[in-house]
Amino acid sequence: MGNVTIVGSINMDMVTSTAVFPKQGETIKGESFVTMPGGKGANQAVAAARLGASVRMIGRVGDDPFGKILTDGLGIEGVDVSNVEPVTDCSSGIASIILSDQDNRIIITPGANDEVTVEYINQFEQVLAESDVVLLQLEIPLDAVERTLTICQKHRTKVILNPAPAYPLSDTVLSMADYITPNETEYELLFKDSNEYQGKIIVTEGEAGVSWHEAGKQKRVAGHSVQLVDTTGAGDTFNGALAASLSNGESLEKSIVFANAAAALSVQSLGAQSGMPTREEVQEHLSKKELT
Repeated sequence: MGNVTIVGSINMDMVTSTAVFPKQGETIKGESFVTMPGGKGANQAVAAARLGASVRMIGRVGDDPFGKILTDGLGIEGVDVSNVEPVTDCSSGIASIILSDQDNRIIITPGANDEVTVEYINQFEQVLAESDVVLLQLEIPLDAVERTLTICQKHRTKVILNPAPAYPLSDTVLSMADYITPNETEYELLFKDSNEYQGKIIVTEGEAGVSWHEAGKQKRVAGHSVQLVDTTGAGDTFNGALAASLSNGESLEKSIVFANAAAALSVQSLGAQSGMPTREEVQEHLSKKELT
């Protein structure tokens, strides 16, 4: 079992479903409400844990009821949360989501996620050094992302950078990541006019599968035919699965095949974390696919 460390966000998703979006100043009656654990960091930690890795989470929550619910939930999934500290007088990260007619409007309030600072990251240099793979996203301050990359480079720890949500990144950040995993939209924003990091980039393309370059050649694995319910969390499942497989010593191509299958299985259930498969489920799916 490989050691994966996730450095990233932990949120509570507050989801309201309604027949129509309210207009400015309007009050309407909603149809349903649910709270679900989320945040790209936490989602990827759950995915990696279910898929066979020994996972440690580095992040922060608020000293509010959501903070305890979120950390307890990660612990139940088998994620080591000893490096997740509550922030005094601060709310946990919140995503307020309104769903209507298969569309959504989302407000992200970072809360305690903004307290994942350079100083906070410096406490965990040994944890990062002992990891087989470190997985990062962009829902925490960018200087903390860069500091994590610097520590990992110092100790030759392999790093996957998931550039989401996407915004321009410096050459310093991009050069220190071993693998960069944008989706198609993120790829267009970050790399459309450059081939400089081609050998590091793994592009997730939804139903079309995944493409990447290896040994100077473009490679691709096809998507999987599954019943689509909810794509939320598919990218997080892919990244968690990729980290889990690479941490176990699998080749890049085999890890991408595994992660692609895991992401496909995740879209068959509602919610980011609820649909994330186990390692056994992914292996069974791949075995059936080989027989057809």
